[in-house]
Amino acid sequence: MRPDASRAERTVRRFIRPALWALVLAPAPLLIAQLLLDQLGADPIDRLERLTGEWALRFLIASLAVTPLLWVTGWGWLVAQRRFLGLAAFCWTVGHLAVYTVLDWFFDWQEIIKDVTEHLYITLGMAAFLLMVPLALTSTKGAIRRLGGARWTRLHSLVYVAVIAACLHFAWAVKKDLLEPILYGGLAAVLLAVRVLRKAGVRTA
Repeated sequence: MRPDASRAERTVRRFIRPALWALVLAPAPLLIAQLLLDQLGADPIDRLERLTGEWALRFLIASLAVTPLLWVTGWGWLVAQRRFLGLAAFCWTVGHLAVYTVLDWFFDWQEIIKDVTEHLYITLGMAAFLLMVPLALTSTKGAIRRLGGARWTRLHSLVYVAVIAACLHFAWAVKKDLLEPILYGGLAAVLLAVRVLRKAGVRTA
């Protein structure tokens, strides 16, 4: 590795995790303050649901973006940042689900089950969450050792299905203003296409 590249890696490595922590945590107190100060519009619960879901999707897509960056840079330590972003996405998804179940439906499980089964976009959102649960539970190095690399990789391929379901859930939920769903869906599609092309290139090389 060239000296200038090595210096760049050390600089990025020094600041990346504190920056990621700040990025992951900063929106939460802001959203809580906006909710308490009645700054989330005419329907604050719906707005809070959307914002928590958007942050979950952003971090999920960001976690998918780490692997192509790893291919380009060769920085193995980025794997830990990918795991961090994946867990951040899961935590924000839990927050999104909590707003839905607690603030929106007040633990009315009968109505929640009815909502999930009758509205396909809610079904897709719940499916995305359920797909992320085993990924979060097996995100540790110990889980990788227990499962073995090949089995762990196959299991974590579920993230691709999860991000597709999440993007469709978002697009269907907003209905009219589709700019953001199209943007996120496009980013996810590019990141998935890069993986497909790389795998095809390896097979034909």
